[in-house]
Amino acid sequence: MKRRDFFKGGSAALLGAAILSPGSTLAALGGENINKKGKVAKNIIFLVSDGMSTGTLNMANMLLQRKEGRQSKWLSLYEQNKVKRALMDTASLNSLVTDSAAASSSWGGGKRVNNGSLNINPDGSENTPIWKKFKALGKAAGCVTTVPITHATPAGFLINSKGRNDQPGIALKYLKEKYDVLLGGGSEFFSAAKRDDKLDVYSEYKTGGYHVVKNRSGLLDPALATNAPLLGVFYEDGLPYSLDRASDTAIQAEIPTLAEMTRIAIKRLSANKAGFVLQVEAGKVDWAAHANDVGGLLYDQIAFDEALTVAMEFAESNGETLIVFTTDHGNANPGLFSGSKANSNFDRIQQFKHTNEWILTGVDKNTSVSAFVEKVETAHGYAIKKEEAAELLKHYEKLDENGIYNPKKLPYKQLAQIQTSYTSVGWGSMDHSADYVELAMYGPGSELLQPFVKNTDLHQLMLKACGVEERA
Repeated sequence: MKRRDFFKGGSAALLGAAILSPGSTLAALGGENINKKGKVAKNIIFLVSDGMSTGTLNMANMLLQRKEGRQSKWLSLYEQNKVKRALMDTASLNSLVTDSAAASSSWGGGKRVNNGSLNINPDGSENTPIWKKFKALGKAAGCVTTVPITHATPAGFLINSKGRNDQPGIALKYLKEKYDVLLGGGSEFFSAAKRDDKLDVYSEYKTGGYHVVKNRSGLLDPALATNAPLLGVFYEDGLPYSLDRASDTAIQAEIPTLAEMTRIAIKRLSANKAGFVLQVEAGKVDWAAHANDVGGLLYDQIAFDEALTVAMEFAESNGETLIVFTTDHGNANPGLFSGSKANSNFDRIQQFKHTNEWILTGVDKNTSVSAFVEKVETAHGYAIKKEEAAELLKHYEKLDENGIYNPKKLPYKQLAQIQTSYTSVGWGSMDHSADYVELAMYGPGSELLQPFVKNTDLHQLMLKACGVEERA
C-alpha cells in the first residue's frame, strides 16, 4: 500500500544531562547510532488499551471470531508472527498496583513515580517527558484518546504535574509546550463556562496558532489545513462508549471514532520531514473495566483494535515506523467462565446495543420493575428476572455505590453480578491489578525488545529505536 493510498481512507532540550540544539540529528547524538542491529525508526506510534486485562484481549478476539468470523488485529499479528512480543511488569514506585499516571510516567519519563504523579519524583525533581524530548529534536508530537485529552495517560508523555487531577492546569501546560495534535474529550477543561477560573482556553489555543475543532465533521473536513497544530475536543469528560455510539446516529455524526482520530493524527504529523511520535489511547476500556460493563469493555477494545489496524497500515506502507501496542495495567480481570451455557451466553454479547451505563443512567427511583426489565432487554436482548430488577432498583433510594468513574454512584457492580448468569462473564474486582501485561512491537527498533521488561524500559527503548542516546 502506498502512503497516499493510506490517507484516502478516511529550542533546546535536556536529555539526561546533555543539552541538544534543535539542529542535532538523532543518529549523530553521542557520536553514533545506538540502534546498530536494525534500521533507525523515524516515527513511533505508541498505542495503549488502558486497563486491558488479558481476559479483555481474549474475549474481544472470541467475540469477533464468533460474530464476524475473524481474528482481532492484535491476535492476528501474533498468529502471523509479525511482531516481537513480551510481558511487562507494570508496578509504580510505591505500589505493585499502578495507576495510569504512574504507569504513563514510567514510559514517558523513564522512571517509576508514585501513583497519582506525572513525571514528578518524591523529592520534587522532574523527569523530562519523552514526547517533549522528541519534539525538541524536531519531531512532531501528539496524543489522541477516548477520554479527556488532559487525562493521565496522554499527560504522562507530555508534561510534569504533581497531581493527575489538575486537568485544568494540564490543558494550559500542553499549550505552553506547543504539542502538534491533541484529540479527545474533556471540554470542561477548555471551556470558560466550565472552568473555575473562567478562562477561555479554546481562545488561548487559537491565539497560540492552533486550529480548534469540536465535532467530527470539523475534524474530517478535507479543507482543514495541515500547517498548524490541531486541538480537537469533542465531548465533556470521556467520549461515548463505542457500543452506544453504534446505536445512536446523532453521536455518530458528532463524535469521531478512535480509528478516525488516529488516521487524521498520522496524516497531519507525518507531514513533518523529521518524523513524528504519536500516542493513541483507548481510555474507555479502563472505565468500562472499573464499571464491570462487559459491553462497554469489549466493543471499546474492538475500537482500539481498529485504531491499531490504521497504525499498522501506515507502518507497513511507510517502513520507518515503530509500532508499540500494550496496556498500562490490568483492570478487573474479567473472563469467560465454564458452564453448560458458556457459549450461548457469551454469544448474547453479539446482540448488545447499549452499555450498562446507558441502562443505569436512564433509570431513577420512579422506574418500575417491568420498565427496568424492558430497558435491559432493549439494551442486551434478554430479559432478567423481575426479582433481580426489583433488588437492583432498591439502590436508587440511596445511590451509594462507590467506584472510580461513577460520580452518580450507580449500581454497576450489582448489575454486573446479575449479568454473569446471562453472559457467563465474571469479574475479579472493579479496580486495577498487578498482572504482567501483553506488549508487542512492529517495525524498526522492535528487535530491541526483550521477552520480559519493566515499564520503564520502554522509555530507553523508544529513544534507542530512533538512534537517540541519553548520557548521564
